[in-house]
Amino acid sequence: MTGNTAETLIEQGYEARRGRRLAEARMRFAEAVQLCRESSDQLLLAQALTGLGQMERDLDQLNAALKCYQEAVSLHRRLDRPLVLAHTIRHVADILRNQAQLDLASSNYAEALAIYRAHAETPPLDLANALRGYALLKASNGDKEGAAKLWQEAGVLYAAAGVEAGVAESEAQVARLIA
Repeated sequence: MTGNTAETLIEQGYEARRGRRLAEARMRFAEAVQLCRESSDQLLLAQALTGLGQMERDLDQLNAALKCYQEAVSLHRRLDRPLVLAHTIRHVADILRNQAQLDLASSNYAEALAIYRAHAETPPLDLANALRGYALLKASNGDKEGAAKLWQEAGVLYAAAGVEAGVAESEAQVARLIA
């Protein structure tokens, strides 16, 4: 670790992740978390935890991923970074949904969406992705009408972001739900 800064380790972690070198990426993010804890840099710690959470999720270690993301959420709340906070909360919600903790996931999606909707500078893709997760949750709970409305909104946002796969998925989900 000598000579590596937390920023460098985070960059190396994302580079390894892009290269599908998952074990290396996990190690780099874990090293960055350790360095940040030693230096008390809360912003970098939140970034390192998010990267480590992504790796744990990629490696299907959902409990470990959830812990990383939840700690990052706590840090982002104190750092007053609302859009990053909403993005991180959305990841918490996605993990909770995948773990069938639907009530907790629902409250996290609702919070992420409230933050995104309160900020005009929210990127359409971020809002669309949060709507997608919430729509999947509502559909799994049997709320077809609520899910269809969320998918319709997500589809418009995916179109605005130029994400054709998101548009196609949204249209297919709406058709399935209203059939």
